[in-house]
Amino acid sequence: MQPNYLQRQTAFKANLNKHGLSAMLVLGYENIRYLSGFSGNAAYALITQNSCVLITDYRYFERASNECQGFDVISRDRDNETLGHCINRFLPANAVLGFDAAFINVALWQQVADELKVQSVLPIQGLIEQQRLIKDEWEVRQLKAAAALSDEALAQTLPYFTQGVTERDLALELEFRMQKLGSKGMAFDTILMFAERTSLPHGTPSERPLAVGDFITLDFGAVVNGYRSDMTRSYIYGEASEKQTCIYNAVRDAQIAAMDLLAPNVSCKTLQQVSQQVLDGSGYGEYSGKGLGHGVGLFLHEQPFITEHNNFALRAGNVITIEPGIYVPDFGGVRLEDDILITQTGYEVLTHAPKPFII
Repeated sequence: MQPNYLQRQTAFKANLNKHGLSAMLVLGYENIRYLSGFSGNAAYALITQNSCVLITDYRYFERASNECQGFDVISRDRDNETLGHCINRFLPANAVLGFDAAFINVALWQQVADELKVQSVLPIQGLIEQQRLIKDEWEVRQLKAAAALSDEALAQTLPYFTQGVTERDLALELEFRMQKLGSKGMAFDTILMFAERTSLPHGTPSERPLAVGDFITLDFGAVVNGYRSDMTRSYIYGEASEKQTCIYNAVRDAQIAAMDLLAPNVSCKTLQQVSQQVLDGSGYGEYSGKGLGHGVGLFLHEQPFITEHNNFALRAGNVITIEPGIYVPDFGGVRLEDDILITQTGYEVLTHAPKPFII
């Protein structure tokens, strides 16, 4: 089974019409991959009602020609043709051109825009991301594979959690295991901290050695065909204090409370509120993170975002994280995160690594 890129392109062209656009310049590499199959970079995709063109150069021309479906692949001579002039060759007359505004710097866009021969140019954000909200069967398979790979890598790394090992050594071991199992790089920079450093939601692994009684937090992910997993586990090494146990139980209960509600038509706002009520009731609510989770796919963080301000109602095919956390400065923190597929009747958890508090 392979992705139906032609179907994705047809759906996207219909969206162009709805937004009054005659063409769209796609600049985000993940969005280009979603529409074309091209897995490299240094490329620009131009979508019109009558054509799909991928503009690259000699470095990626052969690769793009082999990977792209439904696209004409153009190798631009960068020394003799500017990007703007190349785009003009494929634009319809009097085009209303949208561009992927979140994925280009101002200096480059000003240079390109000055050369374009169009009726108007409109910055567009989220158009492709909205289409990617619902994962198809092939995408779900990639996300499940990435999650399973992460589960196995963690299982292989847990025996290395011994007194005196450093955060950095464990992070490197975990990353090695993921790549050895088949991950194409890391979904993001691995987060792995001990003790009081676990109060840093996105800390960087250091030379801090592991000691008995330390909190441990690790947040990591694998990549399969561009699709990312995102899992967090928190442990205590050896023996937990009453305060550590209270914090862990609050986060665990907050995650369970939110997951018990997961189903189509449940709003992101409701999930956040239910989880926050549990954290507030623990007495540590003031130290909790502000968001409960996010969508995951080709982007690590994508729509829908699970916050108190987002009324988006979940739909079957959404893949999201649920990741409540408590972060007490100079003491430590706990976060538990799983990847979850919303189904027609409820949900399916994709990450299955066990969550024992004490190791």
